[in-house]
This record gives sequence, C-alpha cells and structure tokens, in this order.
Amino acid sequence: MLHPAQQLAILDAFGGLNSARDNFASLVRHRAALETEKASLIVDEKTYAQQLDLLRHQVSEIAAAGLCPGEEAELEREHRLASNAARLLELSQSALRLLSEDDSSLAVQAGALGRALQELKRLDPDAVCLLSLHEQALSFLRDLQSDLSHYADKLDSDPARLQSLEERLNLIQSLRRKYGATVADIVEFGEQARQKLQSLEQRDAELERINSGLRKTDAELKRGGEELSAQRRKTVPKLSQAVAKQLADLGFKQSHFEVAVASTSFGAETPAPHPAFRTPHSTGFDRIEFQFAPNPGEPTRPLRVVASSGEIARVMLALKTVLAAQDDIPVLVFDEVDANVGGETANAVGDKMRRLGEHRQVVCITHLAPVAACASAHYVVTKETKLLRTSTNIRLLESKERVTELARMLGGQTAAARKHAEALLKEDVAEPIP
Repeated sequence: MLHPAQQLAILDAFGGLNSARDNFASLVRHRAALETEKASLIVDEKTYAQQLDLLRHQVSEIAAAGLCPGEEAELEREHRLASNAARLLELSQSALRLLSEDDSSLAVQAGALGRALQELKRLDPDAVCLLSLHEQALSFLRDLQSDLSHYADKLDSDPARLQSLEERLNLIQSLRRKYGATVADIVEFGEQARQKLQSLEQRDAELERINSGLRKTDAELKRGGEELSAQRRKTVPKLSQAVAKQLADLGFKQSHFEVAVASTSFGAETPAPHPAFRTPHSTGFDRIEFQFAPNPGEPTRPLRVVASSGEIARVMLALKTVLAAQDDIPVLVFDEVDANVGGETANAVGDKMRRLGEHRQVVCITHLAPVAACASAHYVVTKETKLLRTSTNIRLLESKERVTELARMLGGQTAAARKHAEALLKEDVAEPIP
C-alpha cells in the first residue's frame, strides 16, 4: 500500500476504471511492437545494402537447393548402397554360386538328397511326408535364387551416381551448418529470410504503414490517456472523502487524507514523420501518492513517510472497507491493527473487520476483546516449553471458552469481566461462515 503503483491500482479499482486502464495498456504494448518493427527497418544505407545482399544470398542459396523434407534420410540410404555396391555384388554372386553354380552347391546336394528320399519312400511308403518337405525346401531355394539374382542385377556401381549422391549430401550438410539442424529447419529459415527480404525491399511502403499505425495509436493513446486522467481526477475526491470517513470511525477524528496527482504530458513539438511521443507507462499519464496527516496542524505528507505501523494498518483497514466490493484480494491479514487504540475506536475496528468478512476472508491478530468478539471464529495462540523445547499451539475456541478468553483479555475472570464478555459476544458475534 506504500508504493505509488499500488496506490494507483487502488484508485482505479475504486473508480471502476480497470477496463479503461487495460485498454490503455494494450495500446502501449501495440505501440512498442510498432516501434520495434520500425527499428528493424531504419538503418543506414550501407547497412541496408549489406542486409539486402545477405538476405538475397540466403534466399537464393536455399531456393536453389530445392530441398524436400525427409530427403536426407533417403539420400543417405542410397549413398550407403552405392558406396558398397562392389562388395554387395561380390557377396550376392558368392551366394548364387553356393546355391546353384558350384559342384558342391545346395542345388546339387538337394538333388542327391531327393534321390535318397525317393529310395526311402520306395522301401517305406510312410516316409512320403519327408519327400514333401524336401519339395518345399527346393521351392524356397528356387525363390531365394530368383530374388538374389534380381537383387544383384539392380546393384549400381556407377561412380558418377556415387559422386552425385556425395555432392548432394555435402550440400545439405553445408546448409545445415548455416541455417538449421534439419532440412525442415533450413526450409523454414529460407521462408523467414524471404519474408524479411520482401519487407526490406519494400522498406518505404513498410515505413509508411508503420508510421501510419504509430500516428493512429498515438492519437488513441493521447485521447485514452487524457480520458483516464480526467476520470481519475473525478474519482480522487470521492476516494479521499470515503477514506477520511472510515478513518474518523477508527479514531483519527482530526486527521487529513488526500490523494496527490501528478500527470505527465504525452507528445512533443517535433512533427516528422509522426509526433515524437515519449511512450507512456502502461498505467497512463498519472502518478499518485496517498498523503496523510494524522494530527491537526500538520501538513499532509506521503503515507510511506509519515505514518507509523499502527497508523498504516488502520489506513489499510479504512481503504479495504471502502474497496470491499471492488477488491479482488480474497484473504486479508491484519497484524496488531488495534495497536494504541481502545474504547470506542476498538469497537469501530472490530465492526469494520466484521463487515469486511462479509466479502473476504479476514484474519486478525489482536489483544483487544472488542475486536476479537466481532470475529465469527476465535483462535487462541499459546506457547509452552517442554524438555527445553518451545512449541507454539493454536486452538479454535468453543462458545463457552470464548467467554473465558474474552474475560481474560478484559483483565481477569471476575464476574464483571465475564458479564462484559458475554455482552460483547451477544452484540457482535456472527454465525461462523461455513
């Protein structure tokens, strides 16, 4: 709450200005994007010519390569076959000789095996199944011989083809070192370079488009920022009066609270090619400061400078009470908010926190019975030491226990104190929130 940026957010929330503020921030981001785009186009002529030459070379080199995604894997497969063609042909021919061409080939041995099985069948007709298996084996051998022969015929040991494959792979490897880890990356780089080249070649038209966008955005920023500032200035006295009223209830009968506003102008006198505006902060043209004078006869000064911790806590309570409907913070913790107060002010502090509790979860650490009695749930915190170790415990009090604890906070377990505690609970305690 002591930071001006957060104070501005509080003012905007109170005035219902968050939508206008978000719209202004969106315009600021759009303007920054246009400025970044413009900066990439505004270079000196030498640099401009160098960029054009580089982009043209990159686009031309990648386009001339005619790359296709997945091409590299197929090229590597073909290169592996072509570079080993001689050895593959040697192995396939050796296999063919073992199948059918040598005197000791599998075909010759299969014939001898067949004749032996024929004789076996003649002597034992039940062995016909063995002869059937032999026929199947011969069929497999003939299929293997045929496929192997076709494989050998397709082997290409053309040195020119091998050289062509190597040159293509070397080209892709060279492009990968420059433009990307994969063929797809190289193609994407080329497309991006092409688009940037097109933008640079049409620099004048692109600059005019960007400048036109900047002029339009600047006009919208000026109009939107001034409207936001005007709405804030209308909201300031309403917030000041509302907080002052709450502070009076909290014991600051003669204090003074106000919101100081300082606004910066947007624009400059330089007209070309568009107004040389200084990009504003995303929250608008305004800077505010909560100012506070807790005692009469003193000038208001920034809250972060003048207020004590107890005073800051009560100012926060006043603000949160005013912002109960607009604030989006779900949990509020007040620690010693009742420091240096008592009597009627303590009752006011408790009442305001109870009202806050209707909209938010409120946690309060207090030593005042009138404040504690306003809560929908009362926890007591205790410390105990066992075996030289200290532990802290927290426990939810039942209804009867609350009377005892409030009486203790009031000064003791006398009949008058207990009667006072019961009266406070009867007047202030609300049903616990589920």
